[in-house]
Amino acid sequence: MDGFEQKQILISVGANLTELIYYQAGSGYPLLILHGWGVDAASFAPVAEYLSKGFAVYAPDFPGFGASPAPTEIWGVAQYAELIEGFCKKLEIDKPIIIGHSFGGRVAIILGAKGLPLKMVLVDSAGIVPKRGFDYYLKVYSYKAGKKILSLPGLGKVKENFINKNNAGSSDYKAALGIMKNIFVKVVNQDLKEYLPKISVPALLVWGDADTATPLADGQLMEKLIPDAGLVVFSGAGHYSYLERLPQFLAVLDSFFAKEKKNEENG
Repeated sequence: MDGFEQKQILISVGANLTELIYYQAGSGYPLLILHGWGVDAASFAPVAEYLSKGFAVYAPDFPGFGASPAPTEIWGVAQYAELIEGFCKKLEIDKPIIIGHSFGGRVAIILGAKGLPLKMVLVDSAGIVPKRGFDYYLKVYSYKAGKKILSLPGLGKVKENFINKNNAGSSDYKAALGIMKNIFVKVVNQDLKEYLPKISVPALLVWGDADTATPLADGQLMEKLIPDAGLVVFSGAGHYSYLERLPQFLAVLDSFFAKEKKNEENG
């Protein structure tokens, strides 16, 4: 990201120290950007570069993505949230503005429920577990049963072919490597609806109405459950609505952040 300095920090998560790579630029009110699953901080480059003109912007690579090593244990959303809490504490970042996209939105939801940010933006956020039909569960449990049977001695090659042909996971699951597969499964099966009414800070929700990964209905439900929330919908935009409608997205942020940015401009 142009103009950003790459830095490294060690954060305690549970009993372990975790290496976190992050990018920093700008000055003013602190603003934290949390990227989605399968990408890294660079996925927010044009947004981060724009915001760094009026804010102190911090953009970490979540462990397991970008330049940050994967966790050594199977984390859930709570551990990623604990990491960001520790990050803010160690850098003395008080009441930051948080922008979270997709998986980053999951982490932001927990942080918002804890009252950590001043305000937050959830962009095509994950966190609502979809309702599953009978066909889905039949496919999943048939797949699991098949794997178990094929774990018998002498069936290793057959099992490998079965998994490759019948993998019931999503493209994100298939792309994940090593422990990140287990982390993905743990993360996507955690429903965060219970946290939403506990968010006590202003929340802006931004969604693409053509998003198929986290459908607009999720954003509409979040708007109902978060006490102080407003929803902005970009027509025709998908899961990366902030990039597909970049000028509009930046204009919405300028409006939502007007007070904090104005304070910076006034010194």
